[in-house]
Formats: sequence, structure tokens, C-alpha cells
Amino acid sequence: MKKLEYIIQQLEQGDVPLEKAIEMYQTGMKLSKRCHDQLQRVEKQMDRIVNETGESFPLELEDSQSN
Repeated sequence: MKKLEYIIQQLEQGDVPLEKAIEMYQTGMKLSKRCHDQLQRVEKQMDRIVNETGESFPLELEDSQSN
């Protein structure tokens, strides 16, 4: 996640050469997809847990911004 945040920061600054920006963008997209896929797996696991127990409970995810 830190690497993705770094890439976003660098690309938003806009002072990255074009070739490097393209490379960073591609890397960022791969990292973003990996994060999305992991989140999807966790959501499915949570659904299974809730369905098995029949109970729901609040899930508090750690906010990476507060660290």
C-alpha cells in the first residue's frame, strides 16, 4: 500500500518523465488490482462467517491515514 501511495504522490506532482510515469502508472494499476482482489476475498470470507453464525457484527477496519 505504501508503494501505491508513493506512486500516486509522484504522478500527482507531475515532474516525472513520461517513460517513468508510464512505468509507474502500470505498476500502480497492478498494485491497485492486487489490493482490490484481496479486499474482495476478505469480503467473501466475512459473508461466509456472517452466514454461518447467523449474526452480524460491526467491522472496524484500520484507517491507514491515522497511522
